[in-house]
Amino acid sequence: MIKSTAWLMAQAMLLGAACVPAHAQSEFLGERFPYTAFDRLPATPITAGDATLNVAFAPGEFALPRSALFNWLETSAKAVSVYFGTFPVSSARILIVPVAGRGVQSGTTFGYRGAAIRLVVGRDVTEAELRNDWKAVHEMTHLALPDVREPHLWLAEGIAVYVEPIARVEAGDLTAAKIWGDMVRDMKQGLPRPGDRGLDRTPTWGRTYWGGAMFCLLADIEMRKQTGNRVGLQQALRGILAAGGNHEQDWPVARIFTVADKATGTTVLTDLYAKMRATPMAPDLDELWREGSPCPGAR
Repeated sequence: MIKSTAWLMAQAMLLGAACVPAHAQSEFLGERFPYTAFDRLPATPITAGDATLNVAFAPGEFALPRSALFNWLETSAKAVSVYFGTFPVSSARILIVPVAGRGVQSGTTFGYRGAAIRLVVGRDVTEAELRNDWKAVHEMTHLALPDVREPHLWLAEGIAVYVEPIARVEAGDLTAAKIWGDMVRDMKQGLPRPGDRGLDRTPTWGRTYWGGAMFCLLADIEMRKQTGNRVGLQQALRGILAAGGNHEQDWPVARIFTVADKATGTTVLTDLYAKMRATPMAPDLDELWREGSPCPGAR
């Protein structure tokens, strides 16, 4: 996810539980990415296609060798590169912060001083947990969209929620049946509740993440309908990236949609945003599932 107060507070709590001195971790926390502190750490470059990921570790050790974490990042970067046709930025800083516990616990993406991602990982993380992780792909997907803030965070988070599993299918890391079943189960969390307004005016968790993903689903289906299944959301997002719209840029949302629509030869995103930005819209998800999936291999 992109930077938010709730996630930063969660990260602070997790890091406070680590077995390294608090002062050793404190400089890697905060509202903004610790670029200066990162630059003092030894970094290991790994490749992601033509891009370079400079990976550094905050104080603390893992039960696994660091090579396992490098493999995890390389696999995640490959999925993102497959989906977008290239890695979204030419280089990025990746900060791994060890904390108590297991699993990949959270992530945050930044772009104001160059592309950067912070991933908070349990010191006892297992190879199976890294193999099944979705958070690194989610964060790397953010790098393929200009930096947006309130009231448009739903767009960034919705794209990352929607694209992450599809990218992993295209890379051969997940099955289409798995992600299609997950979408059928989870997409309803994005439906408006009583009192909700449009996506720009309802910054709840469900509407931000799954409401944004539902916007992507509706757009993907409509693009495919209008173009005889020639193009979909993937081509729209690649168009943004081809025009230079990665996370190091700050574009107004209208420009994002205009560039994306141009790439598909439609006005789907602009039109759908006009419908959903201020007014709650509750599509018949059951009917959409019956119509078929836009996800690769899921028909």
